[in-house]
Amino acid sequence: MLTVPALAGLILALCIPAIEADAEASPSQSRLLPAARAGDAAGQPALPVTVAINPFDPGRPVPQRFLGLSFEAAALGQLARYADRGDLVELLRSLGPGMLRFGGITADENVAWTDATTPRPAWASSVIGPAQLRAIGVLARRSGWRILLTVGLAHYEPAAAAREVAAAHRALGPYLAAVEIGNEPNAYGSHGFRELPWIAQGYEEEVSAYREAIGALTPGVPIAGPDVSGSGAFGEWGDEEALAQTPALLTGHHYPLGCAQTPAPSIEALLSSATRGSEARSLATYTSVARSNGIPLGIDETNTVSCGGVAGISDTFASALWATGYVTQAMAAGAASINLEGNPANCVGYTPLCAPNPAALAEGTLRAQPEWYALLLTKSLVGYRPLPTTITSEGSPDLVAASFSGPDHSLKVVLADDEPNGTSPLALHLEVGAGMSTASILRLTAPSQSATGGVRLAGRAVAANGSWRAPIQTESVAARSGILALELAPGSAALVTMSRPKPAPHQHRSVTRR
Repeated sequence: MLTVPALAGLILALCIPAIEADAEASPSQSRLLPAARAGDAAGQPALPVTVAINPFDPGRPVPQRFLGLSFEAAALGQLARYADRGDLVELLRSLGPGMLRFGGITADENVAWTDATTPRPAWASSVIGPAQLRAIGVLARRSGWRILLTVGLAHYEPAAAAREVAAAHRALGPYLAAVEIGNEPNAYGSHGFRELPWIAQGYEEEVSAYREAIGALTPGVPIAGPDVSGSGAFGEWGDEEALAQTPALLTGHHYPLGCAQTPAPSIEALLSSATRGSEARSLATYTSVARSNGIPLGIDETNTVSCGGVAGISDTFASALWATGYVTQAMAAGAASINLEGNPANCVGYTPLCAPNPAALAEGTLRAQPEWYALLLTKSLVGYRPLPTTITSEGSPDLVAASFSGPDHSLKVVLADDEPNGTSPLALHLEVGAGMSTASILRLTAPSQSATGGVRLAGRAVAANGSWRAPIQTESVAARSGILALELAPGSAALVTMSRPKPAPHQHRSVTRR
């Protein structure tokens, strides 16, 4: 039996590769399928799996702005142009309120602030100015999304950063969620930006100088940090940040696979139970530090493979299955937010949204990539409370199961079968408890894990204008004696929604007096 408390029914554990500090070792060799699931699914009996849900120990509600996107600082000017053109506003609205982060390596290495009193430095290959921030302010107001802005620290320029934050505050007002100071600063020493040894204490001294300069122009701006490269560094750097800065949000990154790892990244490794278990341990490290300091945690940059992703992995349906599992895992662990990293100009790397050609990029006509469908699948979990979930099976299903309770004891269960097409399906028995009625089911499907197109949620694709709506009539299954039975195909995911039947209205009988 596999017991998964609030970490969403995730299974087994092994180490993940190591471009980021999360990694402890290379992933396992090729994973053999359990005998119960090997071979062609045709003609094979489904594998029985029981998913038990404990409704008596709910976690904290998933915050309203849990779902978010992250882009390089170098993309800020490009995305700012989409405030009044293209489909980005419609796409963002379709997820509800969220958070856009601008940061990444370009915030430190390539992008500089410039205005009337701040000339462009020689090292900068691109700049951000007041006009771009005003346009991002329009985008934020029209979409309802807030902005998490990273100012560069690798090139130590606190006065320029203070002017940038002041301009951001004027342009964004309440839509400026917080400011991060530096991107992955724990790696500055190895990247040549600081002399070794480079430790968290030195970083916090520089952050304090930045905060003093920022506060002189714009008092009270919240900060987030330390924005480390992975949970391996967070024990030291997160604690130091909490003690020295008391940030509004503790932040860090997560990439399950490394672009230069050996063996090379693969769909099999991305969706392995080893990776899922390692991600659970990583989240446990992050959340324990945040919880001990009483500060919310944001996974402010995450995606499939570091260094921009790998074609044939990051742009496939496998990335949607991975994102479905990791997003729900982070919700169950108690994270406050998550930002999937993307690049609007690169459809073959990791990105939830992108423009398929230069003309579309100029016009702001973005395309929903497979990962976008994972965000659509999980958006209704906002406001719900995670429940402890247990998976029991005679075989070894590569299954993610996460359960959440909502208003009036309603229940949502997210299921993702990470096994490849061709293995046998799962015959699931969800122990939903007595009193539950008929469940509606939204299935996330594609032709295969390696498919880059044909992704559907409830049989529907995202429309050309960026919108998506569930069909009026969805698949439904009735619960019997507290058990909901359904089948889940390999290489697919599903959102199951149930509620207790409403009592029939009281009938008043008229009485005739004689």
